[in-house]
Amino acid sequence: MGAGIRVLAALVALAAAAAGVTAQLRQDYYAAVCPDVETIVRDAVTKKVQETNITVGATLRLFFHDCFVEGCDASVILVSTGNNTAEKDHPSNLSLAGDGFDAVIRAKAAVDAVPQCTNQVSCADILTMATRDVVALAGGPSYAVELGRLDGLSSTSTSVNGRLPPPSATLDDLTTMFAANNLSQTDMIALSGKQ
Repeated sequence: MGAGIRVLAALVALAAAAAGVTAQLRQDYYAAVCPDVETIVRDAVTKKVQETNITVGATLRLFFHDCFVEGCDASVILVSTGNNTAEKDHPSNLSLAGDGFDAVIRAKAAVDAVPQCTNQVSCADILTMATRDVVALAGGPSYAVELGRLDGLSSTSTSVNGRLPPPSATLDDLTTMFAANNLSQTDMIALSGKQ
């Protein structure tokens, strides 16, 4: 199996694992309220990738970090408040600042700039589409995604503890952690960007 197909299989498995806690997913979810959402997101992500190819790995990793903690709900994007440190500010996510977040923020801004689409599309779906788009822009497969994910309303740094692999993780630790998310060792390798 080619590296692109392995990444695709791993992403589909990752997104499917979180589908049970979301709304009813379907490909035409935004057809009535924002019919061009996929094109808008793809265009914004393409511009960001053209600026820096680091966006590809950063966006893929952002999606992985989001899905592993509270499900694919974009809770990793929520900012800390005076009385709460959010997932985004957990030490495991600090290296994601910049390109991964920026791709999603730009795509969300582009979607919301279309009056019909303003506040109609979840950040969780934008992150999912952006991830799909960076995979395709990097030479991987293009694939359809089902939409309708709900955005997480809470985000705490403590929710990250033990859910993301630390730099000191052994192969056994990593295998166990990915298996807990219905992902195989092959999926782990594909999502780690190894061939």
